[in-house]
Amino acid sequence: MESGTAPRSGGTTVATTQQAIFKEIPGIAPDIMRDYDLATLGYEETEFSIEGTAASYELQGERGMDGRWDVALGAEAPFRTRFVVRRPLESDRFSGTVVVEWHNVSAGIDAAPDWGFFHRHLAAQGHAWVGVSAQKVGIDGGGFVEGIHLKLLAPERYGALEHPGDAWSFDIFTQVGALLRVPGNENPLGGLVPENLIAAGESQSAACLVTYINAIDPHAQLFNGFFVHGRPGVGVSIDGIFTPSSRGEGVEATRRAIAAKGERIRQDVRVPVLVLQSETDVILLGGGLAEQPDSEYIRVWEMAGAAHADTYTISGGRHDDGTLNPERLAELLRPTTNLMIGNTDTPINAGPQQHYVSQAALAHLARWGAGGEPPPHASRLDVDAEGMGFRLDEYGLAVGGIRTPWVEVPTAVMSGLGQSGESFSILFGRTEPFDEDALTALYPGGKAEYLKRFEASLDATIAAGFILEDDRAEILAVAAISYPLHVTGA
Repeated sequence: MESGTAPRSGGTTVATTQQAIFKEIPGIAPDIMRDYDLATLGYEETEFSIEGTAASYELQGERGMDGRWDVALGAEAPFRTRFVVRRPLESDRFSGTVVVEWHNVSAGIDAAPDWGFFHRHLAAQGHAWVGVSAQKVGIDGGGFVEGIHLKLLAPERYGALEHPGDAWSFDIFTQVGALLRVPGNENPLGGLVPENLIAAGESQSAACLVTYINAIDPHAQLFNGFFVHGRPGVGVSIDGIFTPSSRGEGVEATRRAIAAKGERIRQDVRVPVLVLQSETDVILLGGGLAEQPDSEYIRVWEMAGAAHADTYTISGGRHDDGTLNPERLAELLRPTTNLMIGNTDTPINAGPQQHYVSQAALAHLARWGAGGEPPPHASRLDVDAEGMGFRLDEYGLAVGGIRTPWVEVPTAVMSGLGQSGESFSILFGRTEPFDEDALTALYPGGKAEYLKRFEASLDATIAAGFILEDDRAEILAVAAISYPLHVTGA
């Protein structure tokens, strides 16, 4: 199968002037964020170009903080972008769920951070995954920083791509999703029939999804659920412009930009939405300002001790093909000051809870989007009186939120705040390992006592629904190797 056309989804604001055309791009797509063979996971990858005409949108009336935004069709423009499909090598393993990730471009590259966080669970379940180059920066560059965008990464492969700008990104994302629902063998999934389409995006991509959910989804009505991961306080504007919150300008700049009030996801959402937040997202990115309540179709999970990005993001997930022994995984997760794109002033967050909680979140959302039970409610992080940080316990760890063994049975202060250094350092949080005296005071029985208490906490977290039973053995093995916690290079 080389090409096909997609019928457009129904709705008053979805462009219908031209059907999108997709075509396979031969060869292997370069991926600077993955250092393992997909075949080890039992998966294969195909890359496609997609071209057609996309619509922009114009806001109708006020953009209220409640997220109830109305839009109408704006100008149209031709486009040619790409998307990547990863699916099980054996078609009978396909679960019926497809995760469609809005690629993140904040670092000037076209990246898939959510694939990195939850790919192990996705592969174990037999879900398909589609990564969409929805934004112009990932193709042509010109974002917050100048990274290795697609035309720089592989000019011969991607030189013909043409993106009109992020005002058209919402409809481009819809068009790729619509392709996946084409019946028969003429879809990019090689004939697999998706029953459950989940949109996902982290950081800037999460801000794009906030706007998509509030303004576009009521008309497109394409996805069965949304995974909004690490959202800032506001969505992007309808013309695709992002906020200062991702530019490293700090809390005050973010607050001024959104008038000290965040934008909610609309309470009358059509389908399930799960919002997953780290400490960094709640404070530095202003996500907590949205004050988003849970509802029939919305769940917000805030993780104590987690940062926007961590050692699993930059190291563990890059190598995690499911065959790593606990010693190697523990080594990859150790705190470091080397981000590869710069150095931090202190060791970054080394808690792997975001990886494991992300996998549980996807499991819940896939079931929920298919008509099953909703995820559990989670307590929120306890923000301090100034709104600039969190109430802390006696060890210096944030109070409230989803409690995992890494904060309930700690060997270090894990935080999403307080980092400094080069590039995007502030997003990586920090790790401050306890010294020997502190560990002895905490665990008089030594490593055996620590592991016993860690296991009890882990089992409680699994029972609460925030970590998967499938991850239990690996977590315990890594915990045993990681005690006491050491900094890489120290």
